Amino acid sequence: MTISVPATSANLGPGFDSLGLAVDLRNEVEFHPSKFFSVSIKGEGENNPRLKGNNLFVSIFNDHYNRLTQKKQNFKFTFYNQIPMSRGLGSSSAVIVSAIASAHEAAGIRVSKRRILNHALFYESHPDNITPAVMGGFNAATVEKNKVFSQRKHLPTYLKAIVTIPNKPINTLKARTLLPKSYSKENAIYNLSHTALTVGAFFNEDWEMLKLAAQDRFHQKARMKVLPELFSVQKLAYESGALMSTLSGSGSTFFSMAYDEDSAMIANKLKQKFPDFIVKTLDFDNNGLVIER
Repeated sequence: MTISVPATSANLGPGFDSLGLAVDLRNEVEFHPSKFFSVSIKGEGENNPRLKGNNLFVSIFNDHYNRLTQKKQNFKFTFYNQIPMSRGLGSSSAVIVSAIASAHEAAGIRVSKRRILNHALFYESHPDNITPAVMGGFNAATVEKNKVFSQRKHLPTYLKAIVTIPNKPINTLKARTLLPKSYSKENAIYNLSHTALTVGAFFNEDWEMLKLAAQDRFHQKARMKVLPELFSVQKLAYESGALMSTLSGSGSTFFSMAYDEDSAMIANKLKQKFPDFIVKTLDFDNNGLVIER
């Protein structure tokens, strides 16, 4: 059995903790019952021995499998990881979602994506990453009474994602400590209006509106100061024709959207300007969580 979950980019400028989308960069896990428990990691994290002994996926999987079946069973897990860790591309959300889905499949219980999403909320209290990880596409989401409510938009193939991945991580918990403890009424209204405009632009496919709509006063500048090169990444992306360019999650990755015909040129300029960073051009993912039995 194979279960895969896409990378995600969240916040998308002003949509702090509420907006996110999925890109076609996936983590996969294969598993089957075994006499002995084992974990094998290939790709991202394969050289980190701590991931085998203190694996978040296995912990969440066991919690759910034991609850669902009231029994213990050893499994052999093989992970094929493409999502960079601690880079703002939703690697932890991918782990959470895949572990919950895997446990239900192993227990022989079929559940809806919405149910898996609501289970994921227990481990990740903000819906901006877990929602596109499960649903795919662009998502606007909120939490009410411990449930995720969201709206989804399919993303067209003529758009591409360009992700610029620095050689330094930004810790999500540390990044939150950089943010103000309160915001002015003016800045709150600014972000509310720009978030609304961003959602409207996505659903109406008014891509030219995004450069204006994606402006933010809540989190980006404070976090980008940790890695000042990110200001130059954003400036170059916009000057080269990006439709939007925003900090991905809490960073350090920078997410840009462009028309297909412009994406190669933008990516090449970013590669030339930032040779120590990884620049990837990706399709958007509209599938989210995928289970192959």
